[in-house]
Amino acid sequence: MPKQLSRPTANLIFAGAFIGLVVIVFTVGYRVAGWSWSDSIYMVIITAFSVGYEEVVPISSPWLRAWTIALIVLGCTGIIFVTGTLVQLLTEAQIQRVLGGKRMENEIEKLSGHVIICGFGRIGRMLGLQLQQGGLSFVILDQGADRVAEARELGWLTMQGDATDESVLRAAGIARARVLATVLPNDAANVFITLSARNMNPGIQIIARGEVPSTQRKLMQAGANRVVLPAHIGADRIAHLILHPNARELLGNETKSKVEFENHLNELGLDMEEIHIGSDSPWLQRSVGDVEKELSGSMLTIAIQRKEGRIDVNPIPSTILMSGDALVVMKRNARS
Repeated sequence: MPKQLSRPTANLIFAGAFIGLVVIVFTVGYRVAGWSWSDSIYMVIITAFSVGYEEVVPISSPWLRAWTIALIVLGCTGIIFVTGTLVQLLTEAQIQRVLGGKRMENEIEKLSGHVIICGFGRIGRMLGLQLQQGGLSFVILDQGADRVAEARELGWLTMQGDATDESVLRAAGIARARVLATVLPNDAANVFITLSARNMNPGIQIIARGEVPSTQRKLMQAGANRVVLPAHIGADRIAHLILHPNARELLGNETKSKVEFENHLNELGLDMEEIHIGSDSPWLQRSVGDVEKELSGSMLTIAIQRKEGRIDVNPIPSTILMSGDALVVMKRNARS
């Protein structure tokens, strides 16, 4: 169903159409009187916009004078109409923005025992949908204006700002909140938010997202009650599929289970990739631990499919990669 236009927008469209019709009709009228096209359109424009220049061609005919009088009345009326609708449109948009923001602030101030979600990416959106289905009140915090607008279109309470700023957390009701979930793809920001939230509300439950395993200890030390590592969640799921009797079929064919699994990974902001180790690979004859260390934890090894067909699930760091091996890895996708 097409979206209904607001009254100011509809008025502006009507006024623009009216002015366009006036310009066309009166230009044709002057043309019929024997004027050139350029003189006709010029006369219509300077008259409708009340510029006040003299006539392009001396007007002596009574009907042409009446035609010009009609142009003055209708043209000026149309311009006034357009100006009024523009002012109405701009003023109404500004008022709605101010009142909408104030209304949302008032609603947030009334919340108690709610959830604060820091970050509205893939995981933040999925978390909001789950909390909405569970009937819990929550507030979305994000710096991106487009993401905040997207959350507001869903009817959710939102605030645009940097969650590492204590004043933003305070405005989101950190002192009255029951849970804070910081799910930004930046580990340093998640640690700082966790530390600030714990100092501002010692009793709040904090659930934090971590990208690399080494961040888990830092988040716990900063005050997080739980730390979620999306890469490890995906890794556990892949390992389960590999260990399952039908795992190779699920991973190798376009089955319904595989599609559902890939959708689950995408929601977590993760991708699964298979890397073949050829004779010219820079990882040939190197250990899994060295490869992961070189990539600074941005990739997690799930399994190695050996050239002879054997699969090594969750290989130890000292495992050596050989020519013909296929490395099954988990990594964060570019959109998370």
